[in-house]
Amino acid sequence: MAKPFYITTPIYYVNDVPHIGHAYTTIAADVLTRFHRMAGREAFSLTGTDEHGTKVAEAARKAGLTPQEFCDRIVEKFKVVWKNLDIDNSYFIRTTSPRHEAGVRKLLAVLNEAKTDDGQDVIYSDYYEGLYCTGCEKFITEKDLVDGVCPDHKTAPEKLREKNYFFRLTAFTDRLRKLIESNELRILPEERRREVLGLLKQDLPDFSISRERVEWGVKLPFDEDQITYVWIDALLNYITAIGYGDDASSFKKWWQSSESVHLMAKDILKFHCLYWPAMLMAAGEKLPDTMFLHGFFTVDGEKMSKTLGNQIDPNGMVEEFGPDGARYLLLTQYPFGVDGDIQAKRFVQQYNSDLANDLGNLVSRVGKMVVVNFEGKLPPPHEGIEGLDDLMKQTEALPGLVYEHIKKFRLSHAINDAIGLVRASNKFFNDTAPWKLAKAGKTEELGGILYACCEVIRIVATLLYPVMPRKMAEIRAVFGLDDSTLTLDHARKFFELPQGTPVKIDEAIFPRFDAKKKAAKTSEKTQPSEDDNLLDISEFGKVKLRVAQVVKAERVEGADKLLKLQIDLGSEKRQIVAGIAEHYSAEDITDKKVLVVANLKPAVIRGVESNGMLLAAKKGKKLFVLTPDGDLPPGAKVS
Repeated sequence: MAKPFYITTPIYYVNDVPHIGHAYTTIAADVLTRFHRMAGREAFSLTGTDEHGTKVAEAARKAGLTPQEFCDRIVEKFKVVWKNLDIDNSYFIRTTSPRHEAGVRKLLAVLNEAKTDDGQDVIYSDYYEGLYCTGCEKFITEKDLVDGVCPDHKTAPEKLREKNYFFRLTAFTDRLRKLIESNELRILPEERRREVLGLLKQDLPDFSISRERVEWGVKLPFDEDQITYVWIDALLNYITAIGYGDDASSFKKWWQSSESVHLMAKDILKFHCLYWPAMLMAAGEKLPDTMFLHGFFTVDGEKMSKTLGNQIDPNGMVEEFGPDGARYLLLTQYPFGVDGDIQAKRFVQQYNSDLANDLGNLVSRVGKMVVVNFEGKLPPPHEGIEGLDDLMKQTEALPGLVYEHIKKFRLSHAINDAIGLVRASNKFFNDTAPWKLAKAGKTEELGGILYACCEVIRIVATLLYPVMPRKMAEIRAVFGLDDSTLTLDHARKFFELPQGTPVKIDEAIFPRFDAKKKAAKTSEKTQPSEDDNLLDISEFGKVKLRVAQVVKAERVEGADKLLKLQIDLGSEKRQIVAGIAEHYSAEDITDKKVLVVANLKPAVIRGVESNGMLLAAKKGKKLFVLTPDGDLPPGAKVS
């Protein structure tokens, strides 16, 4: 019996809202999990949020919130995105949870008692002086800088000297190198493995596990004046989530007895491939089996950034293409694992080509011919049809081929091979011209063609289920299939659909997009009108109105009508976006007391989060922001 399969994503830092970089890794982990379950394996998938550290505390202060309040707010955004994308994770870990903090303190206590082979303490205290980048949450060296600044965050690092506790990495590097060279610790792709082995040839220093001047984090169990370094705290989520410290049986099953895979982008290689396994060695725990570090991507050839305005909101992709379309499009842009380019400008074209034309059209044509010619009952198979043997061989080989791709993390290969069979089936359908056979009354041959195509559709819908669970369930429902047949074994066999199976199809599974209409509609959505920010008086009884004072105002980059306002609501500070820039300058609105709707769900307008709505009135073409009479304080209720 195969070992249980345990896969993790990185836990995502909560100083910003989720984007498609987060979605890409998480969708991939979800697809891998679903495939292994279809192969009959127990599988556990983990994702979550990294909530400690200086960056989070600073972001919270800017938002006028406590760090915990700030984390609670951002975490919900991640959960919403995962729900919208149909991510079926087994557990969502938060580093601010009591369970995680208890597990961190337990493992650090174990490390504090541990000794190296030559009897030295694994953990020791010393002073550290170096350059610290708050954006990276790590110490960096002079050679890491470009023109004196961090190349990632474009800021000069701060020079710090403070007491830290250190992990004696130097005592574990030889053993770690041997494990990687022998593939006992498997690092993929091969380029990343070579990179790690290259690092091990350098004179690697011991690393800090604590910070003296940080307040927001987990206190060391052996020195309450020190806070666990955020990266160390974060790495331990992979075991605290599955029972380390509080559930021995779960920990044994999902860590000690499983095949464990850490999935992440390549920028966090050193912490995962060096520091994390070394800590596990010192604690006497099993190492992960596989680290898979995929590449970076650009969007339409440009690095994704707020300045360029090319960030893609996963929620927006779901709204446009549905969760299945979004998942498919993100995973099929380039081979999984390497650097690549997300061709956002080709999304509609690719959706129409692969899903509407190839897969959707095959389902519609075949299903409707069964309904029209055989009263909606699946006809029997028939031998001797030209091209059928080749189609059957390709179909029967596909499940094994796809699962081999999955086991080797070749997700895009698996998807492309499945779509390749769809195209082969479309060619078979066109070459055999069943509509001509229907006119000629050759029902046996006609039925055999339709039966074969239905079997291809069933098998493809099973193999693509982990990628597009909703739409593949719709296709399987055409043949009345339930989850009991949603297995790799069932997909391996031709002739599984019984003759007479009811075939029902009403609407297109993948309706085509009209690219021109879609572009116009998208343009309307991304250009908020003045009315988008006005309150419908019919909803008055449902809203909570509050007095707010505008603390700061500025234009939203690239939007003529929008201002970004920082407002004071008395008990908290918020940010809202208002379509008033044609009527009020930033200077006009700053320090004004205004009325806002305070109980709306946060929204993202032009890439800027808006947590509330300004109350205004319109007269002719002029818009007037409503202001309260009297000396009402920020936060006062309006009834």
